[in-house]
Amino acid sequence: MVVDTPRLTDAALHLRDELGFNYLSDVAATDYLGWGGKGVSGYIGTNRGRDLNEPATQGYQRLPRDKPRRFSVSYHLLGLRAGAPRVRLQVWVDEDEQVPSLVSVWPTADWHEREAFDLMGLRFDGHPNQRRILMDDDWEGHPLRKDYPIGGEPVRFSGEA
Repeated sequence: MVVDTPRLTDAALHLRDELGFNYLSDVAATDYLGWGGKGVSGYIGTNRGRDLNEPATQGYQRLPRDKPRRFSVSYHLLGLRAGAPRVRLQVWVDEDEQVPSLVSVWPTADWHEREAFDLMGLRFDGHPNQRRILMDDDWEGHPLRKDYPIGGEPVRFSGEA
């Protein structure tokens, strides 16, 4: 289920209260910077699945469709009852937009949203404790973004001057 940012909280409350999706298992943030550009291609899928022996590179299929915005935030939900389906609640945002926090709907969203903030730089409006959870407080940047510089930190060995 894809919703607009202003309706995210309403959709979450409906899923929890009316449809019984009372367990938030994960929040997954994805950066689609450069999606659909040169060098980006999707897998070749058929009704028999994907052939691992065929290369999945450009030239074998069409380019993927454009995404509505740079980032997606997906909330993976489950109803704790026999035979309950899983649901993905998804919202799309750009770098300067905030996502409404769902901590008031599912308290476990606290840690998941902090992780998305720390590693992707996404901000959650109304989050009670928006600060880093994995990286050091003085860490610059957000390492899971596609525009994060590759190369890491220089290695220093003990005994070096």
